[in-house]
Amino acid sequence: MKNPRTLTGALLAALLLAGSATHALADTKLRAFAGGSGQRPDLMRKLFDQYQQRNPGVTIEVETGGATSELQRQYLGTVLNAKDSSIDLFMIDIVNPAQYAGANWVEPLNAYVGEPAVAMKPYLPAYAQANVIDGKVAAMPAFADAMFMYYRKDLLDKYKIAEPKTWDELAAAAKKIQQAEGDANLQGLSIQGAPIEGAVCTFLLPYWSQGKELNDAAGRLTLDKDAAVKGINQWLAMVDQGVIKKNVAEVKTPDTVNEFKAGQVVFAINWGFAWDRFNTDKDSKVSGKVGVMPLPAVAGGKSATCLGGWQWSVSAFSKNKAEAAKLVKFLASPEASKFLAAEGSLLPTSLAVYQDADVLKAVPWFKDAGAVVGAGRSRPLSRDYGQVSDVIRTSVSAALARTKKPEEAVAEIESRLRRVMR
Repeated sequence: MKNPRTLTGALLAALLLAGSATHALADTKLRAFAGGSGQRPDLMRKLFDQYQQRNPGVTIEVETGGATSELQRQYLGTVLNAKDSSIDLFMIDIVNPAQYAGANWVEPLNAYVGEPAVAMKPYLPAYAQANVIDGKVAAMPAFADAMFMYYRKDLLDKYKIAEPKTWDELAAAAKKIQQAEGDANLQGLSIQGAPIEGAVCTFLLPYWSQGKELNDAAGRLTLDKDAAVKGINQWLAMVDQGVIKKNVAEVKTPDTVNEFKAGQVVFAINWGFAWDRFNTDKDSKVSGKVGVMPLPAVAGGKSATCLGGWQWSVSAFSKNKAEAAKLVKFLASPEASKFLAAEGSLLPTSLAVYQDADVLKAVPWFKDAGAVVGAGRSRPLSRDYGQVSDVIRTSVSAALARTKKPEEAVAEIESRLRRVMR
């Protein structure tokens, strides 16, 4: 039998060790990069507060910045390329997990959340696919997104116009309303033509609606140049008709939101978060007057929408990986998804939350949104997505600005993408 004094000493040592661990936990500070206004850092802050209340001793600081996805990507690229440990977890676009994992910027989460087959089971297939790279969980879904066609329901009702099914029908409807209203500031349709991530979707929407694919299952380029030119010309024709404003090549995502909210737009293509801005912002002039419909198609084609969404990753350079991963697991939980849906109309990444009674009471339009998101199309999931995005958005913006002909813009897209999508 061991000496009781030896046991007491061992017990004391164990208690001291446990106390030291508790003290270390109490001093745990995490820094989270939560993006710009579109990622709703205000709501993320509330989720962090909930987490802190349940995990005394953990302090979470929020860093924000970058009005667009590409600006956020540039900033994070600089920080992570320098192996900076100041950020523990960060939010990234759905197109980025492959790129970040390929650069070894993210901590694989399998050890913290389980193997992919289990960890990703609750989520819509597109998010499960995007967040698993080479069998490793690179990120966990925060919230979904997709491009919707918002419209002034009051104006369509006023002039007895049905929801348009094709882009030509939309142009005719918009023109009729513009002329009848007699308001020189009223735009028929607002799209994003500035060289930002939204312009990638501006390029893909009419292209996809012709039944065309940009890449095959292996990620190789399958660009149909004639269809791509036709899609760009569809937008330019609307500019010439006065449906889309002439400086469309300068329009960014927040511009569309703010102008529609001010009552200056009949139809607007934007992401899911915009619904909340239109209906709950105190300065909105269209609250209660907004409808949502599937995006039109090119005549003879089929409606298609651009899938978006945001994911949480843990930095490969964090000094608090286990605690950061624990927080990410909470942020990707059904509970967090339900909160974001009810409080901010942020689209869930799992079908079950779309069917939640509390969520549907808060955001009734979600009853139809799940099908739209579930059937949404993903931009190319490429390790070189930064280059893919850059060539499409800059070339398309130039075509919309009429500094390049559509044929020249598409030729440039094909030439450069062939080098990165092989």
